[in-house]
Amino acid sequence: MSVLSNLEPQSVFSFFETICSIPHPSGREDRLADYIVSFAQARGLEHYRDGLNNVIVIKPAAPGYESQPPIIIQGHLDMVCEQEPGRNMDFDRQGLDLLVENGWITARGTTLGGDDGIAVAYALALLDAEDVPHPRLEVVLTTSEEVGMEGAAGIDLSPLRGRRLLNIDSEEEGFVLASCAGGCRADCLLPVERTEAEGQLCALTLSGLTGGHSGTEIDKGRANAIHALADVLAELGRQLSFSLRSLQGGRKGQRHSQRRHGGDRSVLLPDAPRVRRRPGAVPPVPHPTVRPI
Repeated sequence: MSVLSNLEPQSVFSFFETICSIPHPSGREDRLADYIVSFAQARGLEHYRDGLNNVIVIKPAAPGYESQPPIIIQGHLDMVCEQEPGRNMDFDRQGLDLLVENGWITARGTTLGGDDGIAVAYALALLDAEDVPHPRLEVVLTTSEEVGMEGAAGIDLSPLRGRRLLNIDSEEEGFVLASCAGGCRADCLLPVERTEAEGQLCALTLSGLTGGHSGTEIDKGRANAIHALADVLAELGRQLSFSLRSLQGGRKGQRHSQRRHGGDRSVLLPDAPRVRRRPGAVPPVPHPTVRPI
């Protein structure tokens, strides 16, 4: 039985549930693009798909609206794929496990992909509707938005006639923003010199932070596990000598890291170290755990 069948508008949430059942992480949007192309073919709609799996679907204007300027409706096909520790879901092969909880649609143990699956659902519902008056609709669905907007950078927009674009990828329902957005990414490569070292091999893990999205929670003063553990290591270095074997933290560029961890990302400590925290030296976050390996 459909999990979202009782929600309105039914058409939107029906498409959203189907979208959630199709794996669509960044760089692997091909199956969702297949579905949208099949949708367009079944309805005889003009459509285009490129090698990046961007999809454009065009619906002619409804009778009486032929003279109205076209509207471009834009969203993206990929989603941020994160999961709770121990969930072990393969986002490349598995769909999401949806549930409605306390009035909210969520996914069991994983991100939901409402960013930007809801845009795709709204667009498909409009393309599918026969009772909604509309000008020419030009739906543009791009790929790899969450990792650098590669789809938008490479798409051929020559089939479009519209000059007004509605981007359905905002944060708050009921608000329309008149703006332009962009972003950049910096990849830093630091020279590392490897050397042999002896001592107790330990893993430092800092977890349990709130986390969040850099677009909406960046101003809330939440601790970032990457920054916090860097402070811990800096304080550790002021009190004793240690060697850093490896370091890992943060899986997505648009998220505050909730967890910075060890495993074999680890440090070599002298035997039985005693480390004291200087007042104000490390921000008030959960204490990192240290375990011998």
